[in-house]
Amino acid sequence: MRHGNRGRKLNRTAEHRKAMFANMAASLIEHEQIVTTLPKAKDLRPIVEKLITLGKRGDMHARRMAASRLRDEAAAAKLFDTLAGRYADRNGGYCRVLKAGFRRGDNAPLAVIEFVDRDPEARGAADRARLEAEGNEDAA
Repeated sequence: MRHGNRGRKLNRTAEHRKAMFANMAASLIEHEQIVTTLPKAKDLRPIVEKLITLGKRGDMHARRMAASRLRDEAAAAKLFDTLAGRYADRNGGYCRVLKAGFRRGDNAPLAVIEFVDRDPEARGAADRARLEAEGNEDAA
């Protein structure tokens, strides 16, 4: 019986799942919207919402817990500086999962997971900044 065992195994080991969700949470915090498969998005939502709650707490212990779960300093900084202030007066429900059809190769159900009051400019901002920096170096 599976009493109290929630979440999907996703055909991965526990270490692989933990690393995958840490990477996906960091990407979601950075871009504020990502496309993934529906089961992964459904399992990622409670992880990210608990991270936002840690960001709203804002004390040193919360920062250390978030840094250990995210494994990305830039994402942890954005979590505490930007997202915590944005959701200060909201009691949960920071993310939404929208179905996005099926993947062409294997017909896997896709979903978009995004923050509720997301910044549309954040999506791909790091990639644009990197391309601009490379373009300026080439022009110089």
